[in-house]
Formats: sequence, C-alpha cells, structure tokens
Amino acid sequence: MQKVDFELTSDFIELNQLLKLVGLCDSGGAGKQIVASGDVRVDGKQELRKTAKIRAGQHVTVGDVRITVLGQQGADGP
Repeated sequence: MQKVDFELTSDFIELNQLLKLVGLCDSGGAGKQIVASGDVRVDGKQELRKTAKIRAGQHVTVGDVRITVLGQQGADGP
C-alpha cells in the first residue's frame, strides 16, 4: 500500500480537492467522480459525499493509496 502524508493549511479540505492535491486525479471534478464511484473510504468507512470536510487526523483510502491528513506544523494541537 502506498502511503501519502498531506499537511493541511486550514481547518479542513474538501475530499474531492484532497484527491486532486495529492495527485490521484487532475481536477476537482475528476475527484468527485472517484468519490461517486464508491471507491473512497474515510477512516475505514465508505464516503460518498464529494465535498466531505476532511480534517487533521483522518485517513483517506483510495484503492491501494492511504492518505494521512496532518495538522499544520507548529500549530497548537488539542
């Protein structure tokens, strides 16, 4: 399984945009199609909401790619 770390620069990122920014697709629209296909899991559960808010600490899996969403470096955590 390929593992990818993604560092947030805000409170959240929309799922379709995350897929685009990590290079799994070329556009947000293509990201929406991937989500609609039912192949995306967030924290182990199928996610069909194309613009679901993904926050630090969550894991997104698409096929054999696992994306770990990290908080901002140096930001105060809980």
